[in-house]
Amino acid sequence: MRWKKHLFDLALVAPQNRNKHKIIVIGTGLAGASLCATLGEAGYRVSSFCFQDSPRRAHSIAAQGGINATKNYQNDGDSVWRLFYDTIKGGDFRARESNVYRLAELSANIIDQAVAQGVPFAREYSGYLANRSFGGTQVSRTFYARSQTGQQLLLGAYGAMSRQVESGQVTHHSRTEMLEIITIDGKARGVVVRDLISGELSTHLADCVVLCTGGYSNAYYLSTNAKGCNTSATWRAFKQGAYFANPGFTQIHPTCIPPTGENQSKLTLMSESLRNDGRIWAPKNKADCKKNPKDIKEEDRDYFLERLYPAFANLVPRDVASRAVKHICDEGYGVGVKIHNQRLGVYLDFSNVIEKIGLEAVEEKYGNLFEMYERITDENPCETPMKIYPAPHYSMGGLWVDYNLMTTLDGLFAAGEANFSDHGANRLGASALMQGLADGYFILPQTIANYLARNTFDDIDENHDQVQVALSSVKNRIDQLMQAPDAQHSPEYFHQKLGKILWESCGMSRERGKLEQAIVELNDLKCEFWQKIKVTGIDKDLNQTLERAGRMADFIELGELMCKDALKREESCGAHAREEYLSSGGEAKRDDENFSFVSAWEYHKEGAKLHEEHLHFEFIKPTVRNYK
Repeated sequence: MRWKKHLFDLALVAPQNRNKHKIIVIGTGLAGASLCATLGEAGYRVSSFCFQDSPRRAHSIAAQGGINATKNYQNDGDSVWRLFYDTIKGGDFRARESNVYRLAELSANIIDQAVAQGVPFAREYSGYLANRSFGGTQVSRTFYARSQTGQQLLLGAYGAMSRQVESGQVTHHSRTEMLEIITIDGKARGVVVRDLISGELSTHLADCVVLCTGGYSNAYYLSTNAKGCNTSATWRAFKQGAYFANPGFTQIHPTCIPPTGENQSKLTLMSESLRNDGRIWAPKNKADCKKNPKDIKEEDRDYFLERLYPAFANLVPRDVASRAVKHICDEGYGVGVKIHNQRLGVYLDFSNVIEKIGLEAVEEKYGNLFEMYERITDENPCETPMKIYPAPHYSMGGLWVDYNLMTTLDGLFAAGEANFSDHGANRLGASALMQGLADGYFILPQTIANYLARNTFDDIDENHDQVQVALSSVKNRIDQLMQAPDAQHSPEYFHQKLGKILWESCGMSRERGKLEQAIVELNDLKCEFWQKIKVTGIDKDLNQTLERAGRMADFIELGELMCKDALKREESCGAHAREEYLSSGGEAKRDDENFSFVSAWEYHKEGAKLHEEHLHFEFIKPTVRNYK
């Protein structure tokens, strides 16, 4: 009832007054597109911005497996409370109860909204929407559209947004990148953007600003994220006074196609839904690691997740599965090509389910994933088991927000993966789409209205002193990037160096010595970057090298904060695996007495300052996570 009570307490904007308010939305993925559609429908004036050539290309399109909701169509014991519990537990008790329960409450509404928009969810023969299981749960609550769920949900939200663009309520700007937040009297009142085609800088003003700009796992260089994904919008906000929460909480996804060479620039995700029917195994004997998997006898295969976690088996949460796969490969039982003298891969095998229900039924569920895998690897997973290995995927950290999803900078809101609010130290599969749409369709339209109703807004224009200060700071930053004293290296060169430091020190495992060394190395890399970054071309034109250079500068600074956050948190929880604080069995070992808090970092030139938001559990008692 907390959200329902809070809704009643929120102030409203009368319909006839909504057109007086202007709102800026940065990013047009699920959170951004759904918010634009809802605000436009309500009557507000909205300006939206994305750096892609169309909102349809937002990275939400890459989500494959599904979206969680508590419909309980299978009658298998699901409920709002169970989704709430699974999400809190899956995040290793490092998320707020109130935010997570609200998310669970709203989940069913999201499905109804999407169905009404025509999203083609899979259906049973009876006509009911189909469900499947995902990691960290023992019920079937994940709704899906083959393995294109993100794409179909985004098309639904984009269609609704396009209606508002056509009506004139939403003005959309593609191929523009936000480079600064404009703050006036302590409030976010606008943004500075760069037209990525012409290079022109411009200012846009409003009553409030919303960041729906995704996560920052591309800091690792090799990740499942699209190459354009970056942290610049949230990092600009951080430097303007918005706290950055839990930057060290980044998720490593267990089912990705392994790297095949040292010069690879991108990794590909294989949906977690594959773990419903695929069985993960590695050879029991190191001598078999070079063999064709068909030649390895059943008794010589180690189905290690089923052995280690019999209750959840192959559907353990992502952090648990990733650590188990890494351990197997570190012990020398990995398969596939050698990278840095180590085989990075285990098998994901579908032979049992094909034998059980037939090839046609399996291909109906996973056909497009199988096709994508075969195109990349030239191996048919119906005949030869897939090879998988963990890779950086999702960031649970992000801008700190209150219950209304507003940051510590008044008038600046953050939604979806850009905020930290719902996933704790580990996100359960199929929860990202749920959060993005809950924020955009149901939460922010109410809380933004409350902010607008309770504040007054002076008229400002582009000649205001603070607007000009923000514009000048962007120009100076671009000049600095274009005119490095000893220009030698491309952004890619620095990105590879950053990724190597972060993966080895703040990736799947962390420990004090490596983190301390990484902070020193990142500070040195930052100095080298500003001395030696080489940006060719000019700034008043299409210049993708300049785009990447600006994003790299922010990634390097964020990387240092990620390591500081991981160093400060002297416990293991969720995806944050500090080697000194793992159990004897290699599991996360929390320290609730000293670290049951959200790390909220405040920007200062001399170094970020840590604030602790202590977590209080009224309804769920934190326990040792047990998936055995």
